[in-house]
Amino acid sequence: MISWLEKNKWISWIITFVILGVIFYASSLTFKPSEEIFKKMTLTPVLYHLLSFFMLSLFFFISSVDRKWDFRKINLVLIIVGMYAILDELHQFFVPGRFASVNDFFLDFGGIVFASLLYFIMITWKKNNL
Repeated sequence: MISWLEKNKWISWIITFVILGVIFYASSLTFKPSEEIFKKMTLTPVLYHLLSFFMLSLFFFISSVDRKWDFRKINLVLIIVGMYAILDELHQFFVPGRFASVNDFFLDFGGIVFASLLYFIMITWKKNNL
């Protein structure tokens, strides 16, 4: 599937931009501070941050890196997605009922790092098996 997405980069770019939009939309949602949902949702926000930035990073890698471990492209992807994570937290600062969190940024960054490691393993595996 990833090979197919690498060959059809326009689909990968569309998915990347959809994920960007979903993250922005989710950050725009407001919550009442006193809602009970926050007391019950301890693992859900952690998974949201890890998975959303994992998927964003993975599709960004698939869209922009051509099956090679090009450090310039990899670093550019890491910088762009990392900056988006910072901007996402700053955006939440201005949304009523939301707040910016350094912990959330580190969760986002964890998803970014995990995606880059997985993509590196996939590139290395493909290179050795071809």
